[in-house]
Amino acid sequence: MIEFESVTFTHPSGVTAIRDVSLQIAPGELVAIVGANGAGKTTLVKHINGLLKPTKGTVRVFELDTRKTSVADLSRHVGIVFQNADHQLFSETVQEEIAFGLRNLGLKAEMVNKRLDWALRSFELEQYRDVAPLILSGGEKKRLCLACVLAWDPEVIILDEPTVGQDYTQKEKLEQMIRMLLTRGRTAIVVSHDIEFVWSLQPRVLVMAGGQILSDGPADQVFTDDNLLENANVRRPQLVEFARLLDAGPEKPFRSVHDARMWIVHQLKR
Repeated sequence: MIEFESVTFTHPSGVTAIRDVSLQIAPGELVAIVGANGAGKTTLVKHINGLLKPTKGTVRVFELDTRKTSVADLSRHVGIVFQNADHQLFSETVQEEIAFGLRNLGLKAEMVNKRLDWALRSFELEQYRDVAPLILSGGEKKRLCLACVLAWDPEVIILDEPTVGQDYTQKEKLEQMIRMLLTRGRTAIVVSHDIEFVWSLQPRVLVMAGGQILSDGPADQVFTDDNLLENANVRRPQLVEFARLLDAGPEKPFRSVHDARMWIVHQLKR
């Protein structure tokens, strides 16, 4: 369980980034956080692994008070992939980057090698095993950061703008990876401006603006609330727009391109 209780965070400069946030996320949930730049999304998730401590209020992660728990201890439960990959990479080679965290967890060499091979293969990084991370492309760096976190298999995975620099195929693989994590009881939190990717996941959606949570609900409820989206400066998914343009369209927005195609085929056969 992740719990925010009346949490406010104010930077040393005096700027308040999140204000009076109360929130609960249960184990095994898939949650997406959306909102305009400066809404407080990244500040919120940095409280989950203790990188930021509340100015007021309390954050608990698996009953651990983050004020009283080190980042190192929280990292055993929470893995976060940052928006800027260059802030996360530091090792001389790709394989050393992935192995570093595994060794810090105290895993034996055999298990480190097993998880390393899985990560390199799963994120198509095998050919870069001995390459310096900082010379990779932006998309490859992002995949490496994902590999580093998922290799140690934390209970909570936070992905901050995970689709940046990824093509359609990589996005599909990322979606499959997230769904696989959910089947294993992991909690996944996705911070993203990629509304189409969020829509495809159909998660619980938190909409933020001005450091506060404006709405918290299922994707098909949140992304059809025009007033809410306008106030938060968040656009509707294309499939929601498409469904609205159709005469006598579906009762609910299409959840995938496949659903849209099947509906159109059915209408043509009528």
